[in-house]
Amino acid sequence: METTIDHTADNAQSDGKNYLNQTSGILSWIFTLDHKRIGVMYLVGVTLSLLLGGLFALLVRLQLWSPDGLLVDNSTYNQFFTLHGAVMVFLFVIPGIPGALGNFVLPLMLGAKDVAFPKINLFSFWLWSFGAIFFIVTLATGGLDTGWTFYTPYSVQSSTAVLSATMGAFILGFSSIFTGLNFIVTTHRMRPKGMGWFQMPLFIWGIYATAIIQVLATPVLGITLLMLFVEKQTGLGIFDAAQGGDPVLFQHFFWFYSHPAVYIMILPAMAVISELMATFSRKIIFGYTLVAYSSIAIALFGFLVWGHHMFTSGQSAWAGLVFSTLTFSISIPSAIKVFNWLSTMYKGSVRLDTPMWYALAFLFMFTIGGLTGMFLGSMGADVHLHDTYFVVSHFHYVMVGSIMFAFFGGVHYWWPKMFGVMYNKFSAKLACALIFIGFNTTFFPQFMLGSRGMPRRYASYLPEFTELHQVSTVGAFILGLGVAVAVIGLIWSLFAGKKAPQNPWGGSTMEWETATPPITFNFNETPVTKPIYDHSGLVYNEATGNWDRVEAPSEA
Repeated sequence: METTIDHTADNAQSDGKNYLNQTSGILSWIFTLDHKRIGVMYLVGVTLSLLLGGLFALLVRLQLWSPDGLLVDNSTYNQFFTLHGAVMVFLFVIPGIPGALGNFVLPLMLGAKDVAFPKINLFSFWLWSFGAIFFIVTLATGGLDTGWTFYTPYSVQSSTAVLSATMGAFILGFSSIFTGLNFIVTTHRMRPKGMGWFQMPLFIWGIYATAIIQVLATPVLGITLLMLFVEKQTGLGIFDAAQGGDPVLFQHFFWFYSHPAVYIMILPAMAVISELMATFSRKIIFGYTLVAYSSIAIALFGFLVWGHHMFTSGQSAWAGLVFSTLTFSISIPSAIKVFNWLSTMYKGSVRLDTPMWYALAFLFMFTIGGLTGMFLGSMGADVHLHDTYFVVSHFHYVMVGSIMFAFFGGVHYWWPKMFGVMYNKFSAKLACALIFIGFNTTFFPQFMLGSRGMPRRYASYLPEFTELHQVSTVGAFILGLGVAVAVIGLIWSLFAGKKAPQNPWGGSTMEWETATPPITFNFNETPVTKPIYDHSGLVYNEATGNWDRVEAPSEA
């Protein structure tokens, strides 16, 4: 396998300005075509979205401190949980890792100067920004109370700002499509000489599989939201049973996109974890080919399982049986990844740096999320658990816990390369511990709430659920504190952090061979490739904190 540059970039800094200092002024960032700057702008945007969505989550948990509600009336509570879900899903979870880390890292890993279509890449970010603005408009013009799924008929009847929210999600869909198209073409056309498909880092495999889903599935969501927009404006009757329409049809359309979208969220997270496991275990990833193929398998299976969200919708028993079987089948490629990551660590020289803490936390979260998903994939169990807090907890373990830990793991891993500074290791590990404790304290009790019959999305509840709800609320504030410590620690490092060495973790893929931070066009020379995940030539230099590559002497 070949993916690492065969030369060093120690003198790259003197040959050209790094991307951070190439030009100054806000307009130079807004109109930049540099994939690294676009990745940084995505990073800022999705982090702000995470904080906003988290704020709504804290308001939801405060409301549920007491059985009769602590803060607001039922209508306002509906807006809290709707905007929490919509902001987190559409503005953070889906674009987070591909937009921020994918944009920054993927061309560097390929030894390319940029993505295939830099202008489309910038346009994708602008579209994301415009979509985010529509959600801000939604906040200012009556809120949204439909749930993030926009289910009909209620979304048609609601007096809240459904139109601005659906328009925002519609625009965000185009951003996702253009980003996916760019990554597909970049992966096909811009690999360096000597890098075949099975010489690519597994991060690229994960982003590539994600891009396939973005391009193929997202148009379905766009069409669905467009039909909802027309229905609400004209009363056309597409989803109105009184006019011969079918409200359940909206659910089929929505989940045909949204279950593949689950893998738009989790596949990039898995891609990050593959890199962290190899680097911090000091080993070649175990079962590279199977891990690569499993990314494609997950992408394909993701299109076939949407019906497990609709076991209680009245679909036939045979349809339910087929969707249940396919749901269990998709666990196989996911399990392949988990077992291969564990095998990579086995007998490895595991280094417990901050990114590896997040990777180990990811394994814990994803395993719980995957195992609890098996209950919901079984029709008999799902009838009892459907629309309870069990679903809320399962969803958050997979879609929020796993992805958030992978996101922070990837950010901490590539932060020294992105900005040329090291963060405080103690505060970073403290943040990881707080997030881990807070997340599990928040959501594990919700499995018990759901199994005992507590419905989700209720602003009030029976008194016997009070204790578990209060434990969950305390956990939410610990989680919020952990996220705040992580974000503040990273920002603080920009002003007070020590200068980062070129390769602080001993990574063996191409991005660690560039200058720190990278120069504008990434490389001064055309990369020449050699084996990836090969740590044998790296020696730690205690004086510099860098892992230097020592080439084997050539034969005379």
